Amino acid sequence: MERCAARRAPEEERRVRANAREYNEKFQYASNCIKTSKYNIVTFLPVNLFEQFQEVANTYFLFLLILQLIPQISSLSWFTTIVPLVLVLTITAVKDATDDYFRHKSDNQVNNRQSQVLIGGVLRQEQWMNVRVGDIIKLENNQFVAQADLLLLSSSEPHGLCYIETAELDGETNMKVRQAIPVTAELGDTSQLARFDGEVICEPPNNKLDKFGGTLYWKENKYALSNQNMLLRGCVLRNTEWCFGLVIFAGPDTKLMQNSGRTKFKRTSIDRLMNTLVLWIFGFLVCMGVILAIGNAIWEHEVGVCFQIYLPWDEGVHSAFFSGFLSFWSYIIILNTVVPISLYVSVEVIRLGHSYFINWDKKMYCAKRRTPAEARTTTLNEELGQVEYIFSDKTGTLTQNIMVFSKCSVNGHSYGERQMPEPGDVQDVLGHKAELGERPEPVDFSFNPLADPRFQFWDPSLLEAVKLGDLHVHEFFRLLSLCHTVMSEEKSEGELLYKAQSPDEGALVTAARNFGFVFRSRTPKTITVHELGQAITYQLLAILDFNNIRKRMSVIVRSPEGKIRLYCKGADTILLERLHPINQDLSSITTDHLNEYAGEGLRTLVLAYKDLEESYYKDWSERLHRAGSAPEAREDHLARLYDEVEHDMMLLGATAIEDKLQQGVPETIAILTLANIKIWVLTGDKQETAVNIGYSCKMLTDDMTEVFVVTGHTVLEVREELRKAREKMMDASRSVCNGFSYQEKLSSKLTSVLEAIAGEYALVINGHSLAHALEADMEVEFLETACACKAVICCRVTPLQKAQVVELVKKYKKAVTLAIGDGANDVSMIKTAHIGVGISGQEGIQAVLASDYSFSQFKFLQRLLLVHGRWSYLRMCKFLCYFFYKNFAFTMVHFWFGFFCGFSAQTVYDQYFITLYNIVYTSLPVLAMGVFDQDVPEQRSMEYPKLYEPGQLNLLFNKREFFICIAQGIYTSILMFFIPYGVFADATRDDGAQLADYQSFAVTVATSLVIVVSVQIGLDTGFWTAINHFFIWGSLAAYFAILFTMHSDGLFRMFPNQFRFVGNAQNTLAQPTVWLTIALTAVVCIVPVVAFRFLKLDLKPELSDTVRYTQLVRKKQKTQHRCMRHAGRAGSRRSGYAFSHQEGFGELIMSGKNMRLSSLALSSFAPRPSTSWIDTLRKKKGCEGSSAGSPSGAADKTLRV
Repeated sequence: MERCAARRAPEEERRVRANAREYNEKFQYASNCIKTSKYNIVTFLPVNLFEQFQEVANTYFLFLLILQLIPQISSLSWFTTIVPLVLVLTITAVKDATDDYFRHKSDNQVNNRQSQVLIGGVLRQEQWMNVRVGDIIKLENNQFVAQADLLLLSSSEPHGLCYIETAELDGETNMKVRQAIPVTAELGDTSQLARFDGEVICEPPNNKLDKFGGTLYWKENKYALSNQNMLLRGCVLRNTEWCFGLVIFAGPDTKLMQNSGRTKFKRTSIDRLMNTLVLWIFGFLVCMGVILAIGNAIWEHEVGVCFQIYLPWDEGVHSAFFSGFLSFWSYIIILNTVVPISLYVSVEVIRLGHSYFINWDKKMYCAKRRTPAEARTTTLNEELGQVEYIFSDKTGTLTQNIMVFSKCSVNGHSYGERQMPEPGDVQDVLGHKAELGERPEPVDFSFNPLADPRFQFWDPSLLEAVKLGDLHVHEFFRLLSLCHTVMSEEKSEGELLYKAQSPDEGALVTAARNFGFVFRSRTPKTITVHELGQAITYQLLAILDFNNIRKRMSVIVRSPEGKIRLYCKGADTILLERLHPINQDLSSITTDHLNEYAGEGLRTLVLAYKDLEESYYKDWSERLHRAGSAPEAREDHLARLYDEVEHDMMLLGATAIEDKLQQGVPETIAILTLANIKIWVLTGDKQETAVNIGYSCKMLTDDMTEVFVVTGHTVLEVREELRKAREKMMDASRSVCNGFSYQEKLSSKLTSVLEAIAGEYALVINGHSLAHALEADMEVEFLETACACKAVICCRVTPLQKAQVVELVKKYKKAVTLAIGDGANDVSMIKTAHIGVGISGQEGIQAVLASDYSFSQFKFLQRLLLVHGRWSYLRMCKFLCYFFYKNFAFTMVHFWFGFFCGFSAQTVYDQYFITLYNIVYTSLPVLAMGVFDQDVPEQRSMEYPKLYEPGQLNLLFNKREFFICIAQGIYTSILMFFIPYGVFADATRDDGAQLADYQSFAVTVATSLVIVVSVQIGLDTGFWTAINHFFIWGSLAAYFAILFTMHSDGLFRMFPNQFRFVGNAQNTLAQPTVWLTIALTAVVCIVPVVAFRFLKLDLKPELSDTVRYTQLVRKKQKTQHRCMRHAGRAGSRRSGYAFSHQEGFGELIMSGKNMRLSSLALSSFAPRPSTSWIDTLRKKKGCEGSSAGSPSGAADKTLRV
């Protein structure tokens, strides 16, 4: 984002005077002109080319092109380099131009929006780009605040009130209220506003969406300004006919744009490896050039000097040394194809295809919300196949974030104990329908005409207490109806619609509504509640709002009788310590209820109240007003006053809200765990709730060896608890390894090797303990302990701590991390992880906007990783291996030829073949493989999670695999050159003439190369589609068609200087000897590869090979079973049992511990163990990494667990 004006120095404070453009312009504030585009018609070509040549590969090929223009060193025509270079540059330029066109279109749409600006006492239509800081503008109902942050001056509503939606800011679709300060709320017409000349002194531009501090100076008075007086860019005016606002921040200075800072560019491990390999290849190219240059100098000195009459040196060449120097650059040009110019473009095309597959996946489409999966980036697809750690939010990610008022404790009595429907069988307040089983009837709320018919409760004793006039119960629901920030909209008489900032708050207010305490409406100074049919209006004196530090919210109201009372609700850890000592017994009982509720996975809040004396409130209110007007440290002053009044409160009770699990969460977590992916839950909920959800999700199980709970309040306590946890795990491992139980467990098919060695452990740590654990001197100990556990749950964590935990794992574990969440508090975690996934749920879209991938339900994560991620990694690795192979096989032929042509930089192939090899003959087949290939079907990828492990271990493409591909390419090039060379030495044509000539040799080698690499990609392709067939055989057909065309009479007549060898291809390929040579070369190149693969499949099969073998066995068994049934033979129990397992592993997936069989049961279908090689490699990786994974050697042993 750029602005049209020039940059300026950072501000220390902002001064804005209303209706004074000349005064404001001297500060050079940012204008409202938005420019996100990078180019225009004049600058596009030079700027885009400059950007593209920032890429090392493009600059390298430009350098080669310049070299080819020097006649003394160029043995190839310039078009052999410029054609592929121009093609790559053109494709990239078209993409950039298209993107920039849409940026221009968006800029024009925004900049040309019309607005009503007060100029000279008259409202005029102005384009947004011409709006300036200090202007007064008018907004109307449903109008989008497009470009500026405004100070609300007045509105059509009483008391300067207006309602807004902030979905673009924080993702919340509920309405919020903003209010003008009283002194400006009276400025209702344009004549009064035109005379308004107040000056605002406020904070400089920043990214804090929920905070604003400033002061209005007008008529020798000053008035405090806060965020409640601001209309930020991105909000929409609702239910308000009109309002006027003063522009404070414009364009890039708005808080929304300040928050859209640069997101960290994420690169995959394969990207980083490719860059390293390309540098290695370039070094190899230089080495080959040096070798051939030395050979040229020696040859010219020893042999060439004797043939000066026949082979004179070029003009300007006076020595063998200088000839060698020129030969070096000539060979750099000829051998440049080992550094593939089309590599990066091909990679981007493949990634784009993978992204579309994710977007088009109907199995990841949520019909209920009409939300498809979306790949918001194209650069990380293959890294989805390498994830080892998942960091997940709980609320809205594992759970639905649809809150249902479930239980409550009032004055020591617990309500809601009656039998309730199973999870998912209830209709929540948002109207999600579900079927009811045979359960007790819900409470009848027909006595209340304002009750929400969708609300259900299952304990009638609470309603009886309300009807009997229990004062504590009445006060309980009175608090719920008053202490909130919900907005009420009454569409028709008695039809209320609540707009709540959070689902929790909506559920609590709805519960109070159904039990007879109906919140009807609010103004800035009043709240109207219908209490058991009687309308009562309370004077709203103050709102002590919720934040992440306070973890509580309070309101101070005055009843119609004049009594002043503070109502407070908040987290139990905060409120219980602020109660009056007289509540000790009640607090103990309520705490027991809270623990019980939390143990059931319910979200809890504590409710309390406090009566205030008139004199005390008056004094406190005055101090509050002074604190609100303080120019500095305003938030600190307010926090101290809030804390002062929220003490010595009286306990009312507690609420318990159920946040239901999303569908498929336990199964998804179980399957991902089998794929050796460790899942950490990072949540702001209390420990008991998080632990219970952990058990519900099957992250924690009763079969676990131990669940460690870290709750220390000091550094020493936390360090000691972590040390004890590590000692217990190590002792248990030693006892298992040294005893008979180790062999017993190894022989058992029901237990994995990991269980036999270390057992299954889990770690639960609180936020205050985590703060100590993340300190520099203890973070390694914490990571050691956590990584040795199967599951980790961090409770009561802040958004910053979530990001710190992810960063800690990235820092010390060389593993790919994925963070998944649905709320604004998950954004930092999502941006920190290698891969960020956003859930489009109830908490808005901020997480989605910050993510790399998004979908609507957690269960889709297993398909994203195990299918799309694994396939993307597999395809990219196979593409890279083949790409490097074919380029080395093509290029190294020139190297061998150099030893037989006097190192003269003569090419083997003609220049047109060199130009078209990577563009036409071999480009499309490898792209088809990179886009469509798969080793096993998607069902098997889900059924056998162990197939995911090769990506985690980086087995399919690494430095070792790269050197194997290079070796195969060099081997192919040797055979490709020397077999035809040996045959042509003595071969003759059918007419007895000598067969050996330069062009016949070139055609034979080129044809052999195209056939060999085409057969090779056929062998590499594991999943054939019509596109693969078309591209492979079509590329071969295109080669022969172009070959015969280039040696035709027609082209010779049109371009006699370019196509001299008329009829050569036809004559050469008409010779049986040539075809026998081509066949011999192809067989010798391919047969060793086929033999090696058969031996590897037989002696050391990969897991995917075993899965395919398993499917073959199943098909045979199924065929035999059908034959037996067709013959009328009665099946035995044994055959019936076997057949039932041929239909899949549904029961295993739905079960708990037995689910681990799905990946281990493969051995029962194969004569050899199939996964031991992975386990062995994992152990080897752990041993090798013991010296580099962390700062201390002792720590490393545990880090690699």
